[in-house]
Amino acid sequence: MRFFLLLGLLSVLLLACSEDLQKNTGELNDQVKPASRATVAHNRALTEQLPFSDDLDFHLAKRGFIATIPGAQIKNAMGREVYGLAQMQFLEGAAEDTVNPSLWRQAQLNALNNGLFEVVEGIYQIRSLDLANMTLVQGESGWIIIDPLTSMETAAAGLALANRELGERPVSAVIFTHSHADHFAGVAGVLSMQQLANGSVDIIAPKGFSAEAISENVRSGNVMQRRALYQFGDLLPSSPEGFVSSGLGNRVSDGEHGIATPTRVIPESGAKMKIDGVDIVFINTPGAEAPTEMVFFFPQFNALCMSEIANHTLHNLYTLRGAKTRDAQAWSRYIEHAMEKFGERTEVVFSSHHWPTWGNSEAMNYLAKQRDLYKYIHDQTLRLANHGHDMVEIAEQLQLPEALSHTWANRGYYGTVNVGAKAVYNRYLGYFDGNPANLYPLPQEEAALRYVEYMGGRDAIMARAQKDFVRGDYRWVAMVLKHLVFAEPEHHAARYLLADTFEQLGYQAESGIWRNFYLSGARELRHGVEFREEMRPPEEIVARVPLQLLFDAMAVRLNGEKAANADIRLNIEMTDIDEKYLVVVKNGVLHGYPNRHSEDPSASLALSSTDLRMMFSGLVGAPTMIKEGRLKVRGNPLALIQFGRLFDKFDRNFNLVTP
Repeated sequence: MRFFLLLGLLSVLLLACSEDLQKNTGELNDQVKPASRATVAHNRALTEQLPFSDDLDFHLAKRGFIATIPGAQIKNAMGREVYGLAQMQFLEGAAEDTVNPSLWRQAQLNALNNGLFEVVEGIYQIRSLDLANMTLVQGESGWIIIDPLTSMETAAAGLALANRELGERPVSAVIFTHSHADHFAGVAGVLSMQQLANGSVDIIAPKGFSAEAISENVRSGNVMQRRALYQFGDLLPSSPEGFVSSGLGNRVSDGEHGIATPTRVIPESGAKMKIDGVDIVFINTPGAEAPTEMVFFFPQFNALCMSEIANHTLHNLYTLRGAKTRDAQAWSRYIEHAMEKFGERTEVVFSSHHWPTWGNSEAMNYLAKQRDLYKYIHDQTLRLANHGHDMVEIAEQLQLPEALSHTWANRGYYGTVNVGAKAVYNRYLGYFDGNPANLYPLPQEEAALRYVEYMGGRDAIMARAQKDFVRGDYRWVAMVLKHLVFAEPEHHAARYLLADTFEQLGYQAESGIWRNFYLSGARELRHGVEFREEMRPPEEIVARVPLQLLFDAMAVRLNGEKAANADIRLNIEMTDIDEKYLVVVKNGVLHGYPNRHSEDPSASLALSSTDLRMMFSGLVGAPTMIKEGRLKVRGNPLALIQFGRLFDKFDRNFNLVTP
């Protein structure tokens, strides 16, 4: 559940404003502001630059519509809404001045076209009832389900809608296209817990799925989840001044998440399978949009599923929530390979987001533009880098040719050319631009104090920032006021003007996630960090974490300063499986060694592999497990107590735009 910390409105005017500034922002307070004159001009100018008269996507997004859920609202067993689109009805009108008109168009295509759709006879999709699509393929005995969404509630509602409209069918197989949670975490909504436990229904996934699906959210999970709140606009109300779209889809559902272990794995070389009477040809595509992913072709339907490597948007080569930088060259080549292998027979292309493209020539043109989109960013970034331009300079000047940029499916609703160029540069050359002034910079808070002093103090900065704000020079105002806010975080006028600046940048952003980050940053500046309850990892997921990955995650939580002088060796014997581990803390680091024990341990632990995961994940304390007889300790019990005190507990609610 989302919790909002509502603070009282602060209306004291701390600094006199010019008449022009008041016309644009009103008083320097913590209230949402309208679009400024500069933002209105920016957004209206875009309507003259892009082919808004081309409404083909609106016909494609509606094509094959069968039915939807009333109000597009889905609730959990307790009656709490986990997904709903009633609040998005404001999108039915013309674009508001507070929203980039191109993003408004994408938001309409996503939010206003929700429910069950036919792709071709025998293939159907649940669209816009979660961030991603769920696809249902009619097999001989039941449904083959591709990507069962983020939450069990949305997946169950989508399956129920299909059964109601198309006839009741059991689920005969599940396919996970890749290792991102919006494509697998709702699996318990389409399979029963018994089916998941006994493996009676095949779950097919690419090689490496289980490790990657868990690992991305383990080692850097806390910071990634915090940033994801901003990326997906979870803290923003749905409105023309708030959340409009993520670009890749609508909101992420807020229900119960889970995972399942694949019963059949597609090897790196790909595979051909007959699943419930349906022939499928798989191609593995690792290391592009996801660490492990695959696309596949249905010969009897002449249908090509491109998973998430072809979408109706430029995707992220680097995602703002934080993840490993993606390989643009490999991404382009995977699309090319799919075209070469299946292009002649393909009559429809569909993906795990957005709507399909029908017709062979139309599908191949769409894929060719997507292929060239990623290759252009890759090649031209490296061309400019080899001319000596740094990462920021390249991102500033790189522009797509009109043949690519005026294709709606290539617009930056999720990823952007600017960030994509930086991602390519960073993948090959890292963050350092070669200028030694940037080799050893001061930390942000210390540098901020110096910047403020050098710029003449806060009054001088505010006076100039106000004038630049009125001129619409928002990027520069944001760069300058960042230093004042970090130097004097209680300077409310600076915080409010920076919030107003972020807000206008958000209103202008074509990327849904840029908009969400800007507007979420403005909320933090105006109201502080909005507290959200600590989320304990579901026991089902913890029980599936590979043990080596568990110890890797513990090593990240180990406080190196506290552990600097520790010398602890724990022998671990798992009573339910024939495995043992040695955990060593020394020199401020933690190592987990499989199939090894120390001859001189600090303590020896005997417990089940599940309880080991529960204890080391913090779900059950060691004293409780000892009392219940689930954990037996030999040797020095104080060593286990000392061990437990060496680990940090991460704060889920840390600041992002304030110190």
